[in-house]
Amino acid sequence: MTTPLDAAEPAVQAAGSGDGRPAYRGTLRYALSKAGGALLSVAMVIIGTFFAFRLLPGDPVRALAQGRNMTPAQLDLERHRLGLDKPLIEQFFDFVGKTLRLDLGTSYEYKRPVIDLIGDRIGATLLLAGTGLAIAVIFGLWQGIRAGWRPGSRFDRFSTGVSLVLWSVPTFWLGLLLLMTFAAGIGPIPGLFPTRGIESVDAPDGFAYLLDVGMHMVLPCLTLAAVVYAQYLMVMRSSLLEEVSQDYVTTARAKGLRDDDVRRRHAVPNALLPTVTLVFMRIGFVVGGAVTVEAVFSWPGLGQLFYEAIRVPDFTLMQGTFMLIAVAVILMNTLADVVYHVLDPRVRSA
Repeated sequence: MTTPLDAAEPAVQAAGSGDGRPAYRGTLRYALSKAGGALLSVAMVIIGTFFAFRLLPGDPVRALAQGRNMTPAQLDLERHRLGLDKPLIEQFFDFVGKTLRLDLGTSYEYKRPVIDLIGDRIGATLLLAGTGLAIAVIFGLWQGIRAGWRPGSRFDRFSTGVSLVLWSVPTFWLGLLLLMTFAAGIGPIPGLFPTRGIESVDAPDGFAYLLDVGMHMVLPCLTLAAVVYAQYLMVMRSSLLEEVSQDYVTTARAKGLRDDDVRRRHAVPNALLPTVTLVFMRIGFVVGGAVTVEAVFSWPGLGQLFYEAIRVPDFTLMQGTFMLIAVAVILMNTLADVVYHVLDPRVRSA
Protein backbone atom coordinates (compact mmCIF):
# COMPACT_ATOMS: atom_id res chain seq x y z
CA MET A 1 0.00 0.00 0.00
CA THR A 2 1.03 3.63 -0.27
CA THR A 3 2.07 5.61 2.79
CA PRO A 4 2.68 9.40 3.00
CA LEU A 5 6.37 8.69 2.57
CA ASP A 6 5.75 6.70 -0.60
CA ALA A 7 3.41 9.32 -2.00
CA ALA A 8 5.91 12.09 -1.43
CA GLU A 9 8.80 10.25 -3.09
CA PRO A 10 7.89 10.95 -6.75
CA ALA A 11 7.63 14.64 -6.00
CA VAL A 12 11.03 14.53 -4.35
CA GLN A 13 12.59 12.77 -7.30
CA ALA A 14 11.05 15.26 -9.70
CA ALA A 15 12.35 18.14 -7.63
CA GLY A 16 15.81 16.61 -7.67
CA SER A 17 15.91 15.88 -11.37
CA GLY A 18 13.94 18.79 -12.80
CA ASP A 19 17.04 20.92 -13.28
CA GLY A 20 19.31 18.03 -14.17
CA ARG A 21 20.91 17.80 -10.74
CA PRO A 22 20.56 14.73 -8.48
CA ALA A 23 18.49 15.02 -5.31
CA TYR A 24 21.48 14.46 -3.01
CA ARG A 25 22.86 17.87 -3.95
CA GLY A 26 19.90 19.51 -2.29
CA THR A 27 20.68 17.58 0.87
CA LEU A 28 24.32 18.62 0.62
CA ARG A 29 23.38 22.28 0.29
CA TYR A 30 21.03 21.92 3.25
CA ALA A 31 23.76 20.30 5.34
CA LEU A 32 26.26 23.04 4.46
CA SER A 33 23.77 25.76 5.39
CA LYS A 34 23.15 24.06 8.74
CA ALA A 35 26.90 23.70 9.27
CA GLY A 36 27.31 27.44 8.67
CA GLY A 37 24.64 28.18 11.25
CA ALA A 38 26.35 25.80 13.68
CA LEU A 39 29.68 27.61 13.25
CA LEU A 40 27.98 30.91 13.96
CA SER A 41 26.41 29.42 17.09
CA VAL A 42 29.78 28.11 18.25
CA ALA A 43 31.29 31.58 17.77
CA MET A 44 28.53 33.09 19.91
CA VAL A 45 29.14 30.42 22.55
CA ILE A 46 32.84 31.31 22.69
CA ILE A 47 32.06 35.01 23.10
CA GLY A 48 29.26 34.46 25.59
CA THR A 49 31.24 31.95 27.65
CA PHE A 50 34.08 34.36 28.33
CA PHE A 51 31.95 37.32 29.42
CA ALA A 52 29.25 35.33 31.24
CA PHE A 53 31.64 33.71 33.69
CA ARG A 54 33.38 37.02 34.36
CA LEU A 55 30.08 38.26 35.79
CA LEU A 56 30.04 35.61 38.50
CA PRO A 57 30.76 36.90 42.01
CA GLY A 58 33.97 35.93 43.75
CA ASP A 59 37.70 36.38 43.28
CA PRO A 60 39.42 33.18 42.14
CA VAL A 61 42.78 34.34 43.51
CA ARG A 62 41.39 34.91 47.01
CA ALA A 63 39.54 31.62 46.82
CA LEU A 64 42.77 29.80 45.97
CA ALA A 65 44.56 31.64 48.79
CA GLN A 66 42.18 30.38 51.47
CA GLY A 67 44.08 28.70 54.28
CA ARG A 68 47.31 30.41 53.28
CA ASN A 69 48.64 33.61 54.81
CA MET A 70 49.34 35.58 51.63
CA THR A 71 50.21 39.27 51.56
CA PRO A 72 48.56 41.69 49.09
CA ALA A 73 51.80 41.68 47.09
CA GLN A 74 51.68 37.90 46.82
CA LEU A 75 48.03 38.05 45.75
CA ASP A 76 48.95 40.55 43.04
CA LEU A 77 51.78 38.28 41.89
CA GLU A 78 49.41 35.31 41.68
CA ARG A 79 46.89 37.41 39.78
CA HIS A 80 49.64 38.39 37.32
CA ARG A 81 50.65 34.73 36.90
CA LEU A 82 47.07 33.82 35.99
CA GLY A 83 46.75 36.78 33.62
CA LEU A 84 43.87 38.29 35.59
CA ASP A 85 45.59 41.66 35.90
CA LYS A 86 45.31 42.32 32.15
CA PRO A 87 42.52 44.48 30.71
CA LEU A 88 39.35 42.51 30.05
CA ILE A 89 39.52 42.98 26.29
CA GLU A 90 43.11 41.68 26.22
CA GLN A 91 42.07 38.65 28.26
CA PHE A 92 39.26 38.06 25.76
CA PHE A 93 41.52 38.04 22.70
CA ASP A 94 43.98 35.76 24.49
CA PHE A 95 41.10 33.42 25.29
CA VAL A 96 39.80 33.38 21.71
CA GLY A 97 43.27 32.77 20.27
CA LYS A 98 43.95 29.85 22.60
CA THR A 99 40.51 28.37 21.97
CA LEU A 100 41.06 28.38 18.21
CA ARG A 101 44.28 26.45 18.86
CA LEU A 102 42.31 24.01 21.06
CA ASP A 103 44.18 25.27 24.11
CA LEU A 104 41.60 25.60 26.89
CA GLY A 105 44.11 26.90 29.42
CA THR A 106 45.29 25.61 32.78
CA SER A 107 42.99 25.05 35.73
CA TYR A 108 43.53 27.42 38.66
CA GLU A 109 42.54 24.74 41.16
CA TYR A 110 44.19 21.60 39.76
CA LYS A 111 47.21 23.25 38.10
CA ARG A 112 46.67 20.99 35.07
CA PRO A 113 45.59 21.66 31.47
CA VAL A 114 41.81 21.80 31.22
CA ILE A 115 41.82 19.51 28.19
CA ASP A 116 43.56 16.82 30.28
CA LEU A 117 41.00 17.16 33.09
CA ILE A 118 38.17 16.83 30.57
CA GLY A 119 39.82 13.77 29.06
CA ASP A 120 40.04 12.15 32.51
CA ARG A 121 36.36 12.77 33.31
CA ILE A 122 34.56 12.35 30.00
CA GLY A 123 34.66 8.54 30.13
CA ALA A 124 32.67 8.41 33.37
CA THR A 125 30.11 10.85 31.97
CA LEU A 126 29.67 8.89 28.74
CA LEU A 127 29.23 5.68 30.73
CA LEU A 128 26.60 7.12 33.05
CA ALA A 129 24.66 9.41 30.73
CA GLY A 130 24.93 7.07 27.75
CA THR A 131 23.50 4.16 29.71
CA GLY A 132 20.74 6.33 31.15
CA LEU A 133 19.88 7.67 27.69
CA ALA A 134 19.72 4.19 26.16
CA ILE A 135 17.36 3.01 28.90
CA ALA A 136 15.20 6.11 28.50
CA VAL A 137 14.94 5.73 24.72
CA ILE A 138 14.03 2.03 24.86
CA PHE A 139 11.40 2.28 27.59
CA GLY A 140 10.09 5.68 26.54
CA LEU A 141 9.45 4.73 22.93
CA TRP A 142 8.05 1.31 23.85
CA GLN A 143 5.58 2.75 26.34
CA GLY A 144 4.77 5.68 24.06
CA ILE A 145 3.85 3.28 21.24
CA ARG A 146 1.63 1.16 23.48
CA ALA A 147 -0.07 4.20 25.03
CA GLY A 148 -0.60 6.00 21.70
CA TRP A 149 -2.00 2.94 19.93
CA ARG A 150 -4.62 2.37 22.65
CA PRO A 151 -5.50 5.89 23.84
CA GLY A 152 -7.69 5.98 26.90
CA SER A 153 -6.78 2.46 28.00
CA ARG A 154 -5.72 1.68 31.53
CA PHE A 155 -2.10 1.38 30.44
CA ASP A 156 -2.30 4.74 28.64
CA ARG A 157 -3.72 6.53 31.66
CA PHE A 158 -1.22 4.99 34.06
CA SER A 159 1.90 5.52 31.91
CA THR A 160 0.90 9.05 30.92
CA GLY A 161 0.23 10.03 34.52
CA VAL A 162 3.55 8.64 35.74
CA SER A 163 5.49 10.29 32.91
CA LEU A 164 3.91 13.69 33.56
CA VAL A 165 4.86 13.46 37.22
CA LEU A 166 8.45 12.45 36.42
CA TRP A 167 8.75 15.14 33.75
CA SER A 168 7.85 17.82 36.29
CA VAL A 169 10.07 16.54 39.11
CA PRO A 170 13.39 18.40 39.59
CA THR A 171 16.26 16.05 38.81
CA PHE A 172 18.23 16.78 41.98
CA TRP A 173 15.15 16.23 44.14
CA LEU A 174 14.47 12.86 42.54
CA GLY A 175 18.11 11.89 43.08
CA LEU A 176 17.94 12.82 46.77
CA LEU A 177 14.68 10.90 47.11
CA LEU A 178 16.26 7.78 45.61
CA LEU A 179 19.25 8.20 47.91
CA MET A 180 17.03 8.27 50.99
CA THR A 181 14.89 5.37 49.78
CA PHE A 182 17.38 2.88 48.37
CA ALA A 183 20.80 3.88 49.66
CA ALA A 184 20.53 5.22 53.19
CA GLY A 185 18.86 2.12 54.61
CA ILE A 186 15.99 1.85 57.08
CA GLY A 187 16.84 1.07 60.68
CA PRO A 188 19.06 -2.03 60.90
CA ILE A 189 18.49 -2.75 57.19
CA PRO A 190 21.56 -1.65 55.19
CA GLY A 191 21.30 0.40 52.02
CA LEU A 192 20.80 -1.51 48.81
CA PHE A 193 23.11 0.53 46.58
CA PRO A 194 26.29 2.62 46.97
CA THR A 195 25.71 6.32 47.50
CA ARG A 196 28.71 7.99 45.88
CA GLY A 197 31.48 7.59 43.35
CA ILE A 198 32.00 5.17 40.49
CA GLU A 199 33.71 2.37 42.41
CA SER A 200 34.36 1.17 45.93
CA VAL A 201 37.59 2.00 47.74
CA ASP A 202 38.48 -1.69 47.88
CA ALA A 203 37.09 -2.49 44.43
CA PRO A 204 38.00 -6.01 43.25
CA ASP A 205 39.32 -6.97 39.82
CA GLY A 206 37.77 -8.65 36.81
CA PHE A 207 34.06 -9.33 36.61
CA ALA A 208 33.59 -8.38 40.26
CA TYR A 209 34.87 -4.90 39.42
CA LEU A 210 32.32 -4.53 36.61
CA LEU A 211 29.61 -5.61 39.02
CA ASP A 212 30.81 -3.05 41.55
CA VAL A 213 30.69 -0.24 38.95
CA GLY A 214 27.24 -1.43 37.88
CA MET A 215 25.97 -1.20 41.46
CA HIS A 216 27.28 2.36 41.70
CA MET A 217 25.48 3.24 38.43
CA VAL A 218 22.02 2.05 39.46
CA LEU A 219 20.76 5.12 41.31
CA PRO A 220 22.26 7.88 39.10
CA CYS A 221 21.19 6.00 35.94
CA LEU A 222 17.69 5.56 37.31
CA THR A 223 17.52 9.28 38.10
CA LEU A 224 18.63 10.28 34.59
CA ALA A 225 16.44 7.75 32.79
CA ALA A 226 13.30 8.49 34.83
CA VAL A 227 13.26 12.16 33.88
CA VAL A 228 14.31 11.75 30.24
CA TYR A 229 12.16 8.73 29.40
CA ALA A 230 9.01 10.72 30.18
CA GLN A 231 9.85 13.11 27.34
CA TYR A 232 10.23 10.28 24.83
CA LEU A 233 7.01 8.66 25.98
CA MET A 234 4.93 11.82 25.61
CA VAL A 235 6.44 12.81 22.24
CA MET A 236 6.05 9.29 20.83
CA ARG A 237 2.49 9.01 22.10
CA SER A 238 1.53 12.36 20.60
CA SER A 239 3.11 11.51 17.22
CA LEU A 240 1.41 8.13 17.06
CA LEU A 241 -1.98 9.63 17.91
CA GLU A 242 -1.62 11.91 14.88
CA GLU A 243 -0.70 9.00 12.61
CA VAL A 244 -3.58 6.79 13.81
CA SER A 245 -6.10 9.29 12.46
CA GLN A 246 -4.49 9.43 9.00
CA ASP A 247 -6.24 7.98 5.93
CA TYR A 248 -3.48 5.49 5.12
CA VAL A 249 -3.95 3.78 8.50
CA THR A 250 -7.70 3.50 7.90
CA THR A 251 -7.03 2.11 4.41
CA ALA A 252 -4.58 -0.46 5.76
CA ARG A 253 -7.13 -1.65 8.28
CA ALA A 254 -9.83 -1.77 5.63
CA LYS A 255 -7.63 -4.04 3.51
CA GLY A 256 -7.68 -6.56 6.33
CA LEU A 257 -4.13 -6.15 7.64
CA ARG A 258 -3.58 -7.28 11.18
CA ASP A 259 -3.55 -4.54 13.79
CA ASP A 260 0.02 -5.35 14.77
CA ASP A 261 1.14 -5.12 11.14
CA VAL A 262 -0.56 -1.75 10.66
CA ARG A 263 1.15 -0.42 13.75
CA ARG A 264 4.59 -1.88 13.06
CA ARG A 265 4.86 -1.36 9.30
CA HIS A 266 2.95 1.89 8.75
CA ALA A 267 2.07 3.98 11.80
CA VAL A 268 5.20 3.59 13.96
CA PRO A 269 7.83 4.34 11.24
CA ASN A 270 6.12 7.64 10.44
CA ALA A 271 5.53 8.48 14.11
CA LEU A 272 9.21 7.91 14.88
CA LEU A 273 10.35 10.79 12.69
CA PRO A 274 9.59 13.61 15.18
CA THR A 275 11.49 11.74 17.89
CA VAL A 276 14.71 11.81 15.84
CA THR A 277 15.37 15.43 16.76
CA LEU A 278 14.73 14.77 20.44
CA VAL A 279 17.04 11.74 20.49
CA PHE A 280 19.92 13.67 18.93
CA MET A 281 19.37 16.60 21.26
CA ARG A 282 19.71 14.32 24.25
CA ILE A 283 22.86 12.77 22.76
CA GLY A 284 24.38 16.25 22.89
CA PHE A 285 23.65 16.44 26.59
CA VAL A 286 25.26 13.03 27.10
CA VAL A 287 28.67 14.62 26.47
CA GLY A 288 27.96 17.35 28.98
CA GLY A 289 26.48 14.98 31.49
CA ALA A 290 23.96 15.96 34.13
CA VAL A 291 25.53 18.43 36.54
CA THR A 292 22.90 17.94 39.24
CA VAL A 293 22.92 14.13 39.09
CA GLU A 294 26.70 13.90 39.18
CA ALA A 295 26.82 16.40 42.05
CA VAL A 296 24.20 14.50 44.08
CA PHE A 297 25.89 11.13 43.61
CA SER A 298 29.50 12.45 43.53
CA TRP A 299 29.96 10.84 40.12
CA PRO A 300 33.44 11.77 38.80
CA GLY A 301 32.32 13.08 35.42
CA LEU A 302 32.15 16.38 33.57
CA GLY A 303 29.10 17.51 35.53
CA GLN A 304 30.92 17.10 38.83
CA LEU A 305 33.98 18.82 37.35
CA PHE A 306 31.85 21.78 36.26
CA TYR A 307 30.28 21.98 39.72
CA GLU A 308 33.72 22.05 41.34
CA ALA A 309 34.86 24.77 38.93
CA ILE A 310 31.89 26.99 39.88
CA ARG A 311 32.58 26.51 43.57
CA VAL A 312 36.14 27.93 43.35
CA PRO A 313 35.48 29.84 40.89
CA ASP A 314 37.91 28.44 38.32
CA PHE A 315 37.36 30.52 35.17
CA THR A 316 39.41 28.41 32.77
CA LEU A 317 37.85 25.13 33.91
CA MET A 318 34.33 26.57 33.77
CA GLN A 319 34.92 27.92 30.29
CA GLY A 320 36.37 24.67 28.98
CA THR A 321 33.65 22.36 30.33
CA PHE A 322 30.82 24.72 29.40
CA MET A 323 32.07 25.12 25.84
CA LEU A 324 32.34 21.36 25.44
CA ILE A 325 28.74 20.92 26.60
CA ALA A 326 27.45 23.74 24.39
CA VAL A 327 29.36 22.66 21.28
CA ALA A 328 28.17 19.06 21.72
CA VAL A 329 24.55 20.22 21.87
CA ILE A 330 24.98 22.46 18.80
CA LEU A 331 26.58 19.67 16.78
CA MET A 332 23.91 17.14 17.73
CA ASN A 333 21.11 19.58 16.90
CA THR A 334 22.69 20.23 13.51
CA LEU A 335 23.07 16.51 12.87
CA ALA A 336 19.44 15.98 13.90
CA ASP A 337 18.27 18.53 11.32
CA VAL A 338 20.30 16.86 8.57
CA VAL A 339 19.17 13.33 9.49
CA TYR A 340 15.55 14.47 9.62
CA HIS A 341 15.98 16.02 6.18
CA VAL A 342 17.33 12.72 4.85
CA LEU A 343 14.73 10.49 6.49
CA ASP A 344 11.57 12.43 5.64
CA PRO A 345 10.98 13.08 1.91
CA ARG A 346 8.27 15.58 2.81
CA VAL A 347 10.92 17.83 4.34
CA ARG A 348 13.15 17.54 1.27
CA SER A 349 10.28 18.45 -1.06
CA ALA A 350 9.22 21.48 1.01
